[in-house]
Amino acid sequence: MTSAGAPSAGHAVVTGTSSGIGAAIAARLLRDGWRVTGLSRTDPGGQGAGFTHRSVDLLDPAQPPAALEGLRPTALVHAAGLMRGGRLGALDAEAGRTLWRLHVEAAAVLADRLLPATPDGGRIVLIGSRTAAGAAGRSQYAATKAALVAMARSWAAELAPRGITANVVAPAATETPMLQDPARSAHLPRLPPIGRYIRPEEVAAMTAFLLGPEAGAITGQQIVICGGSSL
Repeated sequence: MTSAGAPSAGHAVVTGTSSGIGAAIAARLLRDGWRVTGLSRTDPGGQGAGFTHRSVDLLDPAQPPAALEGLRPTALVHAAGLMRGGRLGALDAEAGRTLWRLHVEAAAVLADRLLPATPDGGRIVLIGSRTAAGAAGRSQYAATKAALVAMARSWAAELAPRGITANVVAPAATETPMLQDPARSAHLPRLPPIGRYIRPEEVAAMTAFLLGPEAGAITGQQIVICGGSSL
């Protein structure tokens, strides 16, 4: 811990570490000297001595409590996510419920279980999406990502006296296996003005900064990584 009580390199619980953004965040934190407990259905393997994997399906409400047993981290990063889309007249209600359970309810369960034992000066980062502002054909997905912003702001206000910050990192379309799914090949999002999609390592770098001691005054914010799409 630093003199200000914020973690310099502590213990982070990171969800979705089997691939994509979650894997990139775990790799970045390990490189920076953190211990990482990864929560995902599949063990990514090869992460090194500082990484511990706990198998869990975050869509099953019975599984997270057992997976979190004995953990007392200094940081929580909820990066697990999936994409489902649909236009009005063809919305899939079950897909909407699945998105809500994974993006919002799982984050709430994790924070509710872990934060009471998290030391003062801890950190929460939720991985959102630029789509939280709204996007045609993605209303159910956007609604869950927008909810993360309100939840993080509420937690930030609640936890500020303990020096614990809560923020959302919201990238535009990112180069992940989810984006490269052949089923999405005909519906890929437009490239942002920078001429490429966001890289997972860029999301990981912003997350690492928000977990560090120099970000202690940043809380309740949504940091958008859009490649110029909002200009």
